[in-house]
Amino acid sequence: MSVKILRRMESVFTVTLTICWLFTVGVHGDSFTVLQAPEFVSFQKGDWPVSGEKIPDLVALTMGFSVQEDLSWPGLQAGPLFQRPRANVLVVVRGVDSLALPQSVASYPLENPVPFTMDSVAETVHSLFAEDTPVVLQLAPSEERLYMLGKANAVFEDLPVTLQQIRARLSQDGSVLSSLPLNSLSRNAEADLLFLSEVQVLHDITALLQRHRHLAKDHSPDLYSLELSGLEELSRLYGPDSPQYRDATALLASVLQKFGQDVYGLYGNSSVVEVVTVKAFEAPLTRKSRSILESRQISNPGSLYNLAYKYNFEYAVVFNIVLWLMIVLALAVIAIAYNLWNMDPGYDSIIYRMTNQKIRMD
Repeated sequence: MSVKILRRMESVFTVTLTICWLFTVGVHGDSFTVLQAPEFVSFQKGDWPVSGEKIPDLVALTMGFSVQEDLSWPGLQAGPLFQRPRANVLVVVRGVDSLALPQSVASYPLENPVPFTMDSVAETVHSLFAEDTPVVLQLAPSEERLYMLGKANAVFEDLPVTLQQIRARLSQDGSVLSSLPLNSLSRNAEADLLFLSEVQVLHDITALLQRHRHLAKDHSPDLYSLELSGLEELSRLYGPDSPQYRDATALLASVLQKFGQDVYGLYGNSSVVEVVTVKAFEAPLTRKSRSILESRQISNPGSLYNLAYKYNFEYAVVFNIVLWLMIVLALAVIAIAYNLWNMDPGYDSIIYRMTNQKIRMD
């Protein structure tokens, strides 16, 4: 009898541990972490979840831009009207749900982790500050995807983009291989080199920004969007419990912490640095590889694919001006025609009045 009771207690204890484990996994899931932010960009600490598809709108609001739909999220409060950060840096880390980033401003759970792009924010920056040529950089080293706009074409022209260029950069002087503790990571494994190449890109971006410090002194805001998937490859190859994955996770956390501090200091403590950690996206991202400069060709009426005209946010304003102006002119024409039709030439017109007096005199 006592054996049966002990077995039941053991089964109940096992079920309780399983439920607690599942609850812990659900709480410590994908996250959106703010590494650095100026004082006038107020992030409130709390557990308010943010949707993955709303991250571009959240970045636009932190830069002082307006969005099409109101973002009813209490984590970000409205800031001063005439102050905006000089730059926004968003780093997306795939393959891990959270990183140990102790020196962060705030961290929020990420729900609905769908793929997203910063193209809408980049086009807003380009359209509002076209004359100032701001820096817009979107980079994914693992996919060899690079989009540069404005001054980024001149500043980051020496940045290694392809995997072959990055691996060649790792063998040069001043690479991260000679300054970072690799521990269980290997210099010959393909997955390890992919992860180290992404760390090298972060190092090179800060080095180029230190060389071109004048970028942080202009009036146009800059936008950086980086996507790192080296941890995802390490998890797929070695497993999430492997020493390679644990060492890479700790290394990336320290590198991102220093990267955020360097960028924040280079822009005079007036930049926002966010990190999105997602274990796996719910749907694959399918996009056409194109430069953001080609966005204007969409509104070409002679398009080969019969694409629609590009929507302009000033369309509603122009439409209302033209509509009400036409209504006012139409009412004015109707009023003038009505008065002319009911006009008495002998009393309402000076021409006919003088003509009648001359006829009477004759």
